[in-house]
Amino acid sequence: MFIGSFQVPPAQLMDLIASHLFGYSTSYPEVYNTVIFQVRLPRILLGMMVGASLSISGAAFQGVFRNPLVSPYILGLSSGAAFGAALSLAFLPGVSIQYAAFFFSLLAVGTTYFMATSHKSTPTVSLVLAGVIVSAVFDSLLAIIQIAVNEKALQSIVYWIMGSLGTASWSKIYSAFPLFALGCTAMLLLRWRLNVLALGDEEARSVGLNPEVYKLIFIIAASLAASSAVAVAGIIGLVGLIVPHMLRMIFGPDHRTLMPLALTFGGSFMVLVDNFARAGMGFEVPVGVITTLVGAPFFAYLLRKVRSGGWE
Repeated sequence: MFIGSFQVPPAQLMDLIASHLFGYSTSYPEVYNTVIFQVRLPRILLGMMVGASLSISGAAFQGVFRNPLVSPYILGLSSGAAFGAALSLAFLPGVSIQYAAFFFSLLAVGTTYFMATSHKSTPTVSLVLAGVIVSAVFDSLLAIIQIAVNEKALQSIVYWIMGSLGTASWSKIYSAFPLFALGCTAMLLLRWRLNVLALGDEEARSVGLNPEVYKLIFIIAASLAASSAVAVAGIIGLVGLIVPHMLRMIFGPDHRTLMPLALTFGGSFMVLVDNFARAGMGFEVPVGVITTLVGAPFFAYLLRKVRSGGWE
């Protein structure tokens, strides 16, 4: 709330918030209301929602795949969303970018799942390979669009792909929140099943749990939450990978604890990084660029740790 080129004194900020909560009027300039309630507050709330979505989805995917190198984008979600957004920006100006990105992200995940499913079984390796194939197809289609469009449309596409909270608004929050809430609620209510799935399919069946059913439920719930985040903010890299794993290192692998923590810390992490992205260097940088710069060294460390057999 305090960070930005336009400074609002803390006392006046508290008074403005209280005036909205309790319905009394203030004599402050209207620009204060605009900056706080139409620019900064929506951006903070959207950042919390996006970070929470990606983090809890990453924790769920890592549990389902039993692999710490998994992110919410492993099934082609980000590639599908990027293609949908580019299609809207380039050729379908009457179609909402947010809705196009959301539709194609879920289409990519659905295609991946059905490609990998055979004889009522969905091997993890098949899911990963199918995700690679679907991502490659959508990435190729995206490249064709980028070649075909004019310079202005290309700039818009590239900026969207970088991931940003700069276009945050109340309408984006209202449209994304229902799917965010649905996906996160389902994952939180069923989170203890991830502990059973982590034991392996045979062990899960031995205690009366159908692993295929619960894998599908978690994939759907995590994809809904992550797709809602990507649709409103673009592709923000590595948040869904590094936040769950850092929490796992600190608090342990129990998903009953890990999932709520991912929801909370993911939102806080995104807000902190976005504050730096918009004010830390004197000019605004897409937050997806910063998260990738921050996450890449941690990803390299994580890769070395996994190779040495240090992950549980």
